[in-house]
Amino acid sequence: MTWLRAVGVVGLLFAVGSGGLIADAWVPFGKSAEGDRRARMEASSQYSDGVFVNVEPMWNDIEGSMTGWTRASEFGSPTEPLDVATGERSRFALPPESGLRVTWLGHSTQIIEIDGVTVLTDPIFGGRASPFDWAGPATWYAPPIPLDEIPVPDVVLISHDHYDHLQVSTIQAMADWDTQFVTPLGVGAHLEYWGVPTDRITEMDWWEETVVTSADGELTIACTPSRHASGRHVLDQMSTLWASYALVGSEHRVYFSGDTGLHNGLKTIGETYGPFDLAMFEVGAYDRAWPDWHLGPENAITANEWVQGQVLMPIHWGMWNLALHGWTEPIERTLVEAESHDMAVVAPRPGESFELDPLPEVTRWWPDVPWETAEEHPVVARGLE
Repeated sequence: MTWLRAVGVVGLLFAVGSGGLIADAWVPFGKSAEGDRRARMEASSQYSDGVFVNVEPMWNDIEGSMTGWTRASEFGSPTEPLDVATGERSRFALPPESGLRVTWLGHSTQIIEIDGVTVLTDPIFGGRASPFDWAGPATWYAPPIPLDEIPVPDVVLISHDHYDHLQVSTIQAMADWDTQFVTPLGVGAHLEYWGVPTDRITEMDWWEETVVTSADGELTIACTPSRHASGRHVLDQMSTLWASYALVGSEHRVYFSGDTGLHNGLKTIGETYGPFDLAMFEVGAYDRAWPDWHLGPENAITANEWVQGQVLMPIHWGMWNLALHGWTEPIERTLVEAESHDMAVVAPRPGESFELDPLPEVTRWWPDVPWETAEEHPVVARGLE
């Protein structure tokens, strides 16, 4: 019976360890929607059989995903400290001369000052893309502008609830700020659980709009479709909605893609809310085995054309290692494809602020390291018309 005791001990240790991990991640996991919030979700045309679904299903190469590690780039992360543009709140003392200024803080986090309204997107300030503070992808640099030095935004936009876009510590730190939080359906349950007052949370379905006012302006925010997924643990996959946003001010229009694969809805977004002075599209964390989860550089160029973006800002790159490609590959391929389409691109350093008039030149702040071309590593979207 000795072996039975050994199995029992191993089982007990596994249970204790698993229990400890779950306890450690319990708050970051967030909370499921209930009551009226749940009823709104279930009434959505995007909701079916207990989950949200994409208009165009996402294709996956299971075998390619399992064996992908064999082709991981040796340049997946920087080997030297990155040249980020540090700063503090004083940078924002004067409003943008043009009426539109953007400060990229890395990945999908940016401060957008548009026609008198300040917007903060998918706020990540250090930490890991994980429910744990000791495991998971870590950021490559400290926040260029610390959370307590950014201007208090009029609105915080959340595109979906994945860990590299929704961070419990940041939300808890902002919970008592005088700001409005706008999220897709269901995500508000996480925010409320983490301390954000219910009356400062606006949840939207695709094609719904809300208006945010400040002392200096008014902004219409439209929740628009994306092609992606959601979930913070194994049992809540696809249980909240994912979205992109169109920001329509008195003089300017900005598009924020969140996470998305290429989808036909982008054309409708352009027809409805475009043209956009600036379109922010994710270009990183892609793979040939799962080409519909994220755009990749070449599809981002196509997407920008579909939404009628006048200037493309590549986001969702340059802060963590979330895929198998080299860390500079997304921006290198984006610039190559943009040049072939005669498309204007801005590529600020993390922490850098810019306006579009005049259009800033692209300065290569990243190192010159090997990367795969589109021909070597094609990312081909599936299921489109």
